[in-house]
Amino acid sequence: MNNNPKVYLVLRLVLFAVALLWILPFVWMVLAALQMNYPRLAVLIPSSMPSFEKFAEALSFAKWSTLYINTIIFTGGTLAVQLVFITLAGYSFAYLDFPLKKTLFMLFLVQLLIIPAVLIVPNMITLRKFGLLNSLVGLMMPYFGSAFGTFLMRQAFKTIPKEFIEAAVMDGANWRQVLWHVLLPMVKPSLVAFSIVSITAHWNEYIWPLMVINSPDKHVLTVGFASFAKGAEAGADWGLVAAGALLVCIPIMILFIAFQKTFISSFGFGELK
Repeated sequence: MNNNPKVYLVLRLVLFAVALLWILPFVWMVLAALQMNYPRLAVLIPSSMPSFEKFAEALSFAKWSTLYINTIIFTGGTLAVQLVFITLAGYSFAYLDFPLKKTLFMLFLVQLLIIPAVLIVPNMITLRKFGLLNSLVGLMMPYFGSAFGTFLMRQAFKTIPKEFIEAAVMDGANWRQVLWHVLLPMVKPSLVAFSIVSITAHWNEYIWPLMVINSPDKHVLTVGFASFAKGAEAGADWGLVAAGALLVCIPIMILFIAFQKTFISSFGFGELK
């Protein structure tokens, strides 16, 4: 690695410029939401003193409590089932021996190559047969299995020395006790990282909830915000749109900031096995 101070300085300046370019739209959104009047679109200078008037106005335009509850049920319920499935699948592919193990694992990873939009119609047909259309359970079901999560957990389990498992077995532990008391505490960062990825993806999901849910009382945040934004955009009230957007994304931002160190460290598996 080049230790030249000038090269290091240039690299830091480039990274700072990229970060500034990335955060600029978010800064504009915050300033727009905090202005009492419509924001100036050309510059990042408030036209009046910061105010929470737009947030109060946005809260009065939509049933945010219902949208939040539905979204939490959708993302939380999906994640809970995913954690069980990816843990058991990752454990199986990492430690158990069974016929066609490698072939089945590769076929399982094919899911990563499929564009989600391709599966919308088949999934809706399946949900209709089970009578689960227009329900939060039906909204969750296609996401219960995660190839990415299974791969992540398999790699995490493979980094654990077998001596830990052998010692637990010699002490009389069965596979459930080994998994719960020995393995899971050691792969906790990977579980946290997957949880953040899963929650973020499903919190921001729009097309699938729009297709499956018809009842307004079962809408999630993204669908509710889309309806809210159309009305605000019609009046060119960009401050109101920005306030609504912040109401949608702030919980995810807080979640990532709280667990960012765990999230980043969890991918340091070293060489994949």
